[in-house]
Amino acid sequence: MHESPGLPDWNALAGVEDASLPLLGTALLIARDEYPRLDAHMYEGIVDKHVGHLRDLVEGIEHSALKMQAINHHLFDELGYAGNHDEYYDPRNSYLNEVFERRLGNPISLALVQMEVSRRLGIPLDGISFPGHFLVRLPVDDGVLVMDPFNRGRPLDVDELRERAQPHMGGDTPDDDVLSRILNPASHRAILVRVLRNLHRVYRESRDWERATRSADRILKLTPDDADAVRDRGLGYLQLGHVAGAREDLSSYLSRNPDAQDAIEIRNQLIDAGRASARMH
Repeated sequence: MHESPGLPDWNALAGVEDASLPLLGTALLIARDEYPRLDAHMYEGIVDKHVGHLRDLVEGIEHSALKMQAINHHLFDELGYAGNHDEYYDPRNSYLNEVFERRLGNPISLALVQMEVSRRLGIPLDGISFPGHFLVRLPVDDGVLVMDPFNRGRPLDVDELRERAQPHMGGDTPDDDVLSRILNPASHRAILVRVLRNLHRVYRESRDWERATRSADRILKLTPDDADAVRDRGLGYLQLGHVAGAREDLSSYLSRNPDAQDAIEIRNQLIDAGRASARMH
């Protein structure tokens, strides 16, 4: 199958430098796995329409924080983009075409919309792979403005950021240095992998092994050395009865991580896969 116009090629992504990795295009490529007839140009056009509506207004505002406030007002108040609090784990929240059409998403998909619109208006909005919910950040004169796209772009102060990080750090409150590292900008590749990990988790928990395995495979298109994704794809193959692929991936995982916490469990899975293969011959 030929790639749709405007979308990158999965098989070429691993070698693309992060700065050249198209964030919107690759997010739509992820969605095209589920929606094969997806029209990338249409969704590019939606972003351009948002930008066109905002351009004169934003250019007339001097301070970047106020520019961001105007963008958030348009996206979240006027257009109605919102966090899907009621059905947080609905996979549609991770597919950008659905987010554009339903105006509902999870933190990272809403951040992608926010980032694409802002950057096209000359505002250097970055993502943050914050533990728990994904956030965005904007450099301002006196530091960094951190916002929560899942809650209408609400700014977060230092105390709330510490409080949010604490449960993910063994109960420890992060000091200034740790918090600063957590708030570093996420690379394009890290953002896209996080989208795929979210999808893998949703599909694995619903035991949709075909889609879970696909999600792990797509992570490996972006980051071929991701050992966890190799394991996840192998476990998916096992559930789907693709024994040869399962044995190859699980063996590869163990060779890369012989002392992994789940090494014994994975070895047992490999033994089971070997028995299944023997029964088939």
